[in-house]
Amino acid sequence: MATLRKKAYTPQARGPLHGVRVIDLSRLVAGNMLTLQLADFGADVIKIEPLKGDTLRAFRVDGIETFWKAYARNKKSVCIDLRSAEGVELVARLAAHADVLIESFRPGVIERMGLGPEVLLELNPRLVFARISGWGQTGPYRHKPGFGTLVEGYSGFAAMNGFADREPVLPPMFLGDMATGLYGASAVMTALWNVRVNNGQGQVVDLSLFEPTLSILGPHAANFKLTGAVKERTGSRSSTTAPRNAYKTLDDKWLCLSTSTQTMAERLFVAIGRADMNCDSRFSSNAARLANVEEVERVVREFISQKTLEESLALFDQAGVTIGPICDAAQLINDPYVIERESIVEIEDDELGLMPVHNIVPRLSATPGSFRMPAPLMGQHSAELLKPLLEPACYQRLVRDGVIVEAVQAAATAANRPAAAQA
Repeated sequence: MATLRKKAYTPQARGPLHGVRVIDLSRLVAGNMLTLQLADFGADVIKIEPLKGDTLRAFRVDGIETFWKAYARNKKSVCIDLRSAEGVELVARLAAHADVLIESFRPGVIERMGLGPEVLLELNPRLVFARISGWGQTGPYRHKPGFGTLVEGYSGFAAMNGFADREPVLPPMFLGDMATGLYGASAVMTALWNVRVNNGQGQVVDLSLFEPTLSILGPHAANFKLTGAVKERTGSRSSTTAPRNAYKTLDDKWLCLSTSTQTMAERLFVAIGRADMNCDSRFSSNAARLANVEEVERVVREFISQKTLEESLALFDQAGVTIGPICDAAQLINDPYVIERESIVEIEDDELGLMPVHNIVPRLSATPGSFRMPAPLMGQHSAELLKPLLEPACYQRLVRDGVIVEAVQAAATAANRPAAAQA
């Protein structure tokens, strides 16, 4: 059986964002997802961690910081006490020579620290200052806390997710945070292009968790205005095409099927021996199939339930029908497609030996991203990045006073701290 490909770290690799310096003051998922996109393609991302470390480090499985390892690769860690005036001054010095700064404090907090956009943009007029918050920098909710879970509910996602006869279902992953991180990376690069190519000035990027989540849900507000009807939960069915669902096979496995085009539906009916349905007015168009979805689903479900997963895949692949397995993690890491395309690869890890991680996305042919370094220890790069800013005696004093924490100190502190609950 084929195994996941191994990737080596290449510290000297240069990506297309080589020379872009990013100061990352964010916590948890959205900011780390944003800066991961930049770091994977060569940006110099400096994580400013508080004395207890980025909160993402607490998301552990069997005591291992798997989330941190996955989303903090290719970044450097500087550990500073931001409650001290000297710690704040150090961040300002770093920001003075940076291209981008990311923060995810509640609105108003960074201003009270003395690191607000008015201060840093005066110090560095070409700085792109990206602000992540639950509800944005303006509006009646600006001061409310806002994790991804809240916006996944508030945006309308949970209301449309799940089955009609059961409770709304929140996503089992960081949907709102991930969408925000991806939108944020695009926004930062747009603003950076304006600075570097158009000789523009720096600016503030106001990035809420709510609005990216809302934007990926489609035109449900417009649909409501047109029809007066709120979209009901339909499980794995679609309100725009039929058939589309998850189907159980003879060997108790699952397939997912989508017939988003008329041609695909026609191929499906031929493949299951029901070409007559293509000539039946109840099933010959998408609108007709949606109106008669129960009968369509019954026919497809009964056919698939009589064949194993492998039999179904072989038959439908030959027929050119868009159907595939519903995989779990155990299946994915052994899947020939995933292995051959290197969608998941293994990277050396001090604790795990080899750690499976998602590969760099997307793929660029001429200037691809690279694995330059593993996720850092807390404060691993404090000396490297802060010593040049200070006189030697001053640096040593700040270390002694706990304003700056180096990796050795952080490791000792972590060893004496109770292990976090498993994720």
